[in-house]
Amino acid sequence: MILINLLPHREAARKHRREMFQATMFASFLVGLLIAGGIYSWFQMQIGEQQTKNDFLQGEIKVLENQIKEIATIEEEIAALTARQKAVEDLQADRNLPVHLLTELVKQLPDGVYVTNLKQEGRTVTMQGMAQSNERISEMLRNLSNNTPWLAKPELVEIVSGNVALGARDQRRVAAFKMNFQLMRASEVEKTATGQGTGTGTAQTGK
Repeated sequence: MILINLLPHREAARKHRREMFQATMFASFLVGLLIAGGIYSWFQMQIGEQQTKNDFLQGEIKVLENQIKEIATIEEEIAALTARQKAVEDLQADRNLPVHLLTELVKQLPDGVYVTNLKQEGRTVTMQGMAQSNERISEMLRNLSNNTPWLAKPELVEIVSGNVALGARDQRRVAAFKMNFQLMRASEVEKTATGQGTGTGTAQTGK
């Protein structure tokens, strides 16, 4: 028996292909949507993790900044305490400076030089006196410059020639002078002595 299909098979085939294409497109859309959603979720997770790391780093940075501020404050306090300690030590050392001043003047003033006035302001000493000649004053300046670590930077302010009456008929020609010099602290004297000792030791080693 022969079967004859009288239905429009071409139309049915086209309809079937169209339905398959639509189903495939819809499935592709769903797959693409799922992939896009997965990628979006992955990126969001990565962003969240990075944001957590950033928040942690920001917190650690704030902790370090506070520690740095505390260290700076401590360093300032240490510097202030060191300055106070040095000031106290300088004050204690300066108590003996008048003794060193008088002792060194006795040693360094040559014969024929007499002190009439001595004034100290801080570490600057102003000395007035008389000398038998200008050569005596020059010798005194050399002594103060080279022979004592306690006195430094002697500066002759003025020198005036005049006469001094030693008796009714005895007058002497003298040179009245005024000079300034610096009184050194004990710490500076020790530092100078240490430097000179090091230089001497180096010179002996070189020999």
